[in-house]
Amino acid sequence: MDPGRTGKIMIAMGWLLALAVLAWWFQGRLDAQRNPNRQPQVVQQGDVPVLVLKRNRQGHYVASGTINGMEVEFLLDTGATDVAVPESVARRAGLDRGAPMRFLTANGVAEGWSTRIGQLSLGPIRLEDVRASINPAMHGDQVLLGMSFLRHLDFEQRGDRLLLRPRTP
Repeated sequence: MDPGRTGKIMIAMGWLLALAVLAWWFQGRLDAQRNPNRQPQVVQQGDVPVLVLKRNRQGHYVASGTINGMEVEFLLDTGATDVAVPESVARRAGLDRGAPMRFLTANGVAEGWSTRIGQLSLGPIRLEDVRASINPAMHGDQVLLGMSFLRHLDFEQRGDRLLLRPRTP
């Protein structure tokens, strides 16, 4: 093989590798801006763990958590009555379809099913038997964390941070 041609191939491969590494690095940065709470911060206030969420660039509170032990991404939505789960996520999390239901969303009326989540975790906050809905019209994998979960918490906003603590009886 021609040494000049081998050199050109090696240079092209080096550039391709450099571009792949840069694309991977930038994608990580974009993901961190979209969900700055992949590893949510927890502080103790006495005996109570307080979850501290940072607002993302769009002004939303997005955080990683679990449904029945499966990792998911939550978007906190105080306007949602229930936890709203896309159908693809519900299938992977083993959620059973309950009674058919219709619900009003920001995009109009949607049809789906009621369900119960065995265990839902957001940082150190864990609840069992959480009311939810399965929405086949939701695209993507983001779960709306509605009031059926959030009503069990006290929240306080400080600047671009949201402090969540379990509600004491």
